[in-house]
Amino acid sequence: MGRQQRMPLLAALEAVAELRRDQIVVATMGAAREWPKLSQHPLDFHYLPSAMGHAPMIALGLALAQPQREVIVFNGDGCMLMGLGGLVTIAASGATNLTLIVLDNGLYEVTGGQTTAGAIAGVDFARMARAAGFASAASFDDLPTWRQQAAAALAAPGPRFISLAVEPVGAEYLLPPPAMHEQIERFCKALAAK
Repeated sequence: MGRQQRMPLLAALEAVAELRRDQIVVATMGAAREWPKLSQHPLDFHYLPSAMGHAPMIALGLALAQPQREVIVFNGDGCMLMGLGGLVTIAASGATNLTLIVLDNGLYEVTGGQTTAGAIAGVDFARMARAAGFASAASFDDLPTWRQQAAAALAAPGPRFISLAVEPVGAEYLLPPPAMHEQIERFCKALAAK
C-alpha cells in the first residue's frame, strides 16, 4: 500500500456508517471524536478517547460475549503498534464476528503528532494480521477504492482486518470528548436487549 495517498478520516468512516446496520461499533482515539458526528446508534461505544491500545480487546470481549452480533472496532495505527499481540489473540479466540479497522495516519496525534515507528519502517498491518491468523485482511489508501470495496471487505470471512490510510485529524483531536454517561447507559441497555 503506497503511503503518498491518504483519505480524509471522516470520509473513510462515512463508508462504514452508510453500511452499518445493527453492529456494535467500538471507537477509540481520533475515531472516538469523529464517529459520533456520523452515528448516535445505541450500540456505539466510543467512550475511549484515551484508551490507547485497548479498543481491540474490548471489542473482542464484546464479540465473544455476544456472538449473535457483529462487532466493528476502529483502532489507530499507534494503538495497533502498542497491541500487536492482540492480533494473535483475536485470531486464536475463534471469534468470526469481529472486524478490526486500523486508521493509519502515521502519527501519534494525542501526544503532539510524532511520526510512529510503523510509519518510519513502512509496516504493512494487513500482512501482519494475515500472518497472525486473521481470515481476511485488506488495505486501502484512496477513498474511491475504499467506498467501492467497503461492503465486500466488511462481509469477508471473520475475523476481518482492514487498514485505511487516513489523513491526520489535526488540532481538533485535542478537544475534549463530550460527556458520555448517557451514551454508556444507552449502550448497556442495547446490549442487554438481545
